[in-house]
Amino acid sequence: MKNRILASLCVVACLGSAAQAQQSQLAAARDLYASARYDEALSLLNGLPGGDSPDRKSIEQYRSLCLLALGRGSEAERAIAAVVTVDPLFVPGEAEASPRVRAAFSEVRHRLLPEIAASRYGVAKAAFDRQDYAVAEPRFRELLTLLNDPQMGTRLADLRVLAKGFLDLTVAAATPPPEPVKAKPLPSAPAAVAADHIWSADAPGVTPAVTIKQTVPRVPLAISKHTRDRGLLEVVIDEQGRVIGVTLRTSIHPVYDPLLMAAARQWTYRPATVNGVPVRFRKLVQIVVDRQ
Repeated sequence: MKNRILASLCVVACLGSAAQAQQSQLAAARDLYASARYDEALSLLNGLPGGDSPDRKSIEQYRSLCLLALGRGSEAERAIAAVVTVDPLFVPGEAEASPRVRAAFSEVRHRLLPEIAASRYGVAKAAFDRQDYAVAEPRFRELLTLLNDPQMGTRLADLRVLAKGFLDLTVAAATPPPEPVKAKPLPSAPAAVAADHIWSADAPGVTPAVTIKQTVPRVPLAISKHTRDRGLLEVVIDEQGRVIGVTLRTSIHPVYDPLLMAAARQWTYRPATVNGVPVRFRKLVQIVVDRQ
């Protein structure tokens, strides 16, 4: 046991020493760059590890500055792309880089930002789909900051609308629901009621589901003039009053439709019953567009 503890302490000490050594080499490379000794600085930077290192952005930043100073433009662009990929919001200031270097950063950012934004939307949307709202919310917020960057301009306007809509849905879904009201145990379903049958309001003996929560997201301002006035959703509600199926019967707008369907999956109802027994129920919901 004692030997294992000593071995663990040695590993921690080595890792700490390695991090300190990397910091020292990075500081030396900065000093060499400031002294216009670009070849020496670049040689030192090339010996530092990249990958997932916390200093990767600084390493690639100074590598790109050295390469630009040495006239190695294509290599510098690759280094700048690495910086932008790690931190797409990074822009070198006047005190850090010359106008030529800042122009090179600006050109690479302008080219890469749409691709980076699309990739980050995929990550945020995947977290939303698996209902990991604690991950999805900050990802959507970071994405909106990126989409609002001046260099993005008017590009990816539809993605900006989607990201804002999904952020609102994420915040709403992450809000704890009210404490449920304790109800008396329901009687067992009689044999005549099939467990997997989906009932509708016109079937004899059916008491329709009653709405508890049926929040409809607002239409984003960017598309409000291009939507239909009304839409139609079909939802399937299970025996606990949860929505287990959503079908779009009448579209409102291709950008708004997925926001509406995602919201519908969060709706809740008092379940429909047949002879007092909760059953699955098909409900048609007409959507009236709110353009306010």
